[in-house]
Amino acid sequence: MSILGNIFGRIFHRGQEPQAEVAAAGTAPTTPTGPAAGATPSSMPGAQAAAPTQATPQPAAQPVDVEAVLNGMAQNNPQKLNWRTSIVDLMKLLDLDSSLQARKSLADELHYTGDKNDSASMNIWLHKQVMKKLAENGGKVPADLRD
Repeated sequence: MSILGNIFGRIFHRGQEPQAEVAAAGTAPTTPTGPAAGATPSSMPGAQAAAPTQATPQPAAQPVDVEAVLNGMAQNNPQKLNWRTSIVDLMKLLDLDSSLQARKSLADELHYTGDKNDSASMNIWLHKQVMKKLAENGGKVPADLRD
């Protein structure tokens, strides 16, 4: 999985099933056994209640409050991490590799065109891009973190 994908997974699916698994679970065919095997879906108890859930998976429609998730994680972390401005601290908070090599890989993934040897500039750019991508993909990100 990509580094950005790992970031999304740690924020968007914290305490939830990943989206692909939710979708698969909602549409997976079941093979009934026993006396109900010949029953039609409309005659099975609870079938009508399950149908709307399968048609409209709710987790995708709900925006994730990125700030609240990260603040909650920061409260439970023994380190004092400044995830709001530091890509290194954000990655540490998410329990991801924050090494220079990992950040260079993330820069490649996000199509960074600057000098990767200027890690300070790259880090600032990476943080802004990650926040922007979170917002573009269903995250509720405060405006001051998207600029």
